[in-house]
Amino acid sequence: MSFTTEQHEREYLEEIKEKLVFAIQRVDDRIKQFSTELRQNKEYIHEHQSGLDEADMVAAGQSIDRMAFTGESAVARKRKLMKLRESPYFGRIDFEADGGGEKTEVYIGIYTFFDETARTNLIYDWRAPISAMFYDFELGDASYTTPARTVKGEIVLKRQYKIAQGRMEFMIENAVNIHDDILQKELSKSSDDKMKNIVATIQRDQNAVIRNETAPVMIIQGVAGSGKTSIALHRIAFLLYRFRESIASKDILILSPNKVFADYISNVLPELGEEQIPEMEMEELAMEVLENKYRFQNFFQQVAALLEHHDEAFIARVRAKSSFEFLRRLNQYLIHVENNYFDPTELHLAGVVIPFPFIMERFKSYHRIPMLKRFPEVIQDIQQYIRNQTKRKLSGQEKARLWEAVPRMLKFSNVLDLYKDFFTWSGQPELFKRTSHGDLEYADVFPLIYFKIRLEGAQTYDHVKHLLVDEMQDYTPVQYAVLSRLFKCKKTILGDVSQQVNPYSASDAEGIEQVFPQADIVKLFRSYRSTFEITTFAQRLFFNPNLIAMERHGAPPTVTGFGSNAEEIEAIKKMVKQFEQSGFKSLGVICKTRQQAEFVYREVKAHGIHLLTPDSTHFKEGIIITTAHLAKGLEFDEVIVPFASARNYQTEIDKRMLYIACTRAMHQLTLTYATERSVFID
Repeated sequence: MSFTTEQHEREYLEEIKEKLVFAIQRVDDRIKQFSTELRQNKEYIHEHQSGLDEADMVAAGQSIDRMAFTGESAVARKRKLMKLRESPYFGRIDFEADGGGEKTEVYIGIYTFFDETARTNLIYDWRAPISAMFYDFELGDASYTTPARTVKGEIVLKRQYKIAQGRMEFMIENAVNIHDDILQKELSKSSDDKMKNIVATIQRDQNAVIRNETAPVMIIQGVAGSGKTSIALHRIAFLLYRFRESIASKDILILSPNKVFADYISNVLPELGEEQIPEMEMEELAMEVLENKYRFQNFFQQVAALLEHHDEAFIARVRAKSSFEFLRRLNQYLIHVENNYFDPTELHLAGVVIPFPFIMERFKSYHRIPMLKRFPEVIQDIQQYIRNQTKRKLSGQEKARLWEAVPRMLKFSNVLDLYKDFFTWSGQPELFKRTSHGDLEYADVFPLIYFKIRLEGAQTYDHVKHLLVDEMQDYTPVQYAVLSRLFKCKKTILGDVSQQVNPYSASDAEGIEQVFPQADIVKLFRSYRSTFEITTFAQRLFFNPNLIAMERHGAPPTVTGFGSNAEEIEAIKKMVKQFEQSGFKSLGVICKTRQQAEFVYREVKAHGIHLLTPDSTHFKEGIIITTAHLAKGLEFDEVIVPFASARNYQTEIDKRMLYIACTRAMHQLTLTYATERSVFID
């Protein structure tokens, strides 16, 4: 039956909800049945265990495991049905395939709903092949591709709905701008505590990225507010759906910039019916690969040092280690080490002379093994050489002499010593320096890991079948070279070169492509987050001629000056109180440094205000005080940027921080300063 009017649609919604209630009841009955059978089986085993042989016990255990798994699947099915009951679907297309046949009415939701009684699909998962037409076509000619073939035809009707709490709030009919209308409504809403799914508002270009299942590496470079992180997460959800027989949530890893951001995005995949995905920070990966043998500065500490102390020598060290030239020089040095640093000498042991050409030949023969791991193989060959001459085994003392002598033939037998020697070899020993606490500088951590992989080998992450890397602009060529060696799987890499928090070590899509030449690059220029006025303001900080701002209008950003910091803080206190009456749900007070954020927090501290620091692990809703570095990827209804003075924002990295802070705002942006405003604010 075709539902032609809004009244018909509302009646159909009630029918679907009723069918969902029955389906939930059936699942409940199954869960109770599984629970009863599971309990009975356990009781039977407990009562008869003395009479059961080992085979019976194994069979009984397997039966219990099967029941438990089936029960868990039923519980997961119930969760999905309960979610569908709240909002069964968001779109509909009526499709007539070429060659005649009946018109197919396709209602599209977050999950599939198959009516077991009628043996038909009532709701299609947004990731299903046929659902792709909803995102890719308007009325008229359309097609979709299944694993077997491409189906062509015509879309004769298209609708979009907003259904919440089981009630249809509105329906939009057949318009070419059907997505734009819904999008404007969604973007005008207040920001909740965490990132949400965007299945109802996915745009055509975004859909192409999400459904790309062939690219070994997908690089998504998007402007601030383009939805790149959300798109990447929906891409993961699609891949989990498309390849559900071969990949599961546990097989994917997200490299996230910090724990707060990981928590902020943690809702998206569960909302889409997928399990939470493991995540790891870059520093955690470094500690794991280096086996906790070295203490080092973290990325946040590096950024803080760049912001708070304009140390030219430190900047030079960071800049030097952030280029492709540096990676090229590392590779040159490693070839030099291979060819020159193993200098064998003639050995006299057990009355036998082992000539140095033999030792060199054996060392070179193991060129596929990392240099520092070849000694056991070479020593074994030398032992065999001696046994052939003496017709006896070596004593423990003789073996010890051999193990002492052979490693000493290599100029350095320690990864860190070789890394430090690299700077002497390259004529720039001043580029290696430890922190005042004796730690490695962050810029040295991944070059050291690269050396470890090349010289010692390192564990690879073969269990990871897809790697998601966010904030790509903050990682160096050496870091990408490390990731390419540790993770052999497919990858999705995303970021925005304009949001680099370290201008001396930024990577763009073309740069990353040098490490991954097989990559597909997608660039997203439409910004959805901020109003037109806020986006225009941010464009004055960093102009991107390709950026397309959403035509969603709001209050223009305000820049207010004060005679002193005390007056500025008092004004911020008043703004915080006004926000509480504004109807908005989230406010971000975004400072340049951690010290400034902690100062503002002490001054305006009140119930419901949260301070986010590098040690924070959870994103809190309401009023957040934090730094631009930690705010990356987050968004707020309203943003206040304090201390936007000429003194505080004056360097290139300061300007980047200001840009990041301003582009976090969805609806309202306020900048304050004392005495003299920053030159970056015109």
